[in-house]
Amino acid sequence: MIQRRNSDLDLEERFTRESNRLNEKELDRIANAYRELLHSIGEDVDREGLRRTPDRAARALEFLTQGYRQDLDEIINDAVFESDASEIILVKDIELYSLCEHHLLPFIGRAHVAYIPNGKVIGLSKVARIVDVFARRLQIQENLTTQIAESLMRCLEPSGVAVVARTRSEFLSLLKD
Repeated sequence: MIQRRNSDLDLEERFTRESNRLNEKELDRIANAYRELLHSIGEDVDREGLRRTPDRAARALEFLTQGYRQDLDEIINDAVFESDASEIILVKDIELYSLCEHHLLPFIGRAHVAYIPNGKVIGLSKVARIVDVFARRLQIQENLTTQIAESLMRCLEPSGVAVVARTRSEFLSLLKD
């Protein structure tokens, strides 16, 4: 069994891509929505501590939703290779950050992705990038793991795939639906 920990992967590459950026017009629309939201709850958006908050929040949302602007084929980028490997390949402890689609609040955790090759393998760093593509969208954990597994099934056609995500959402105890 081949194992690799996420700490070995290039985090800088995973999180800084110019192609994942929103244009300025879209960022302004999001910042204006945050201004309106703050105003709607009774805040003074011109007070010192909040003056730049809408712009910062817009950039944060841009980052947390960059998966919508990423192309899986571009990320995989010919990193699929013919191989006679037949033992399970496991990439564990892939950090993930996502937004709950029900409350728009963050959940964080780690994913563990395993597959049994069937003639093809993928570069291990690409597995973490695939996790990011789906985590950086409005999401629920159940769909996240399915989307990761299905994408690996499509590109590798392995004998099997398993994805486990262990996430924590501190806000659940605060929200009583």
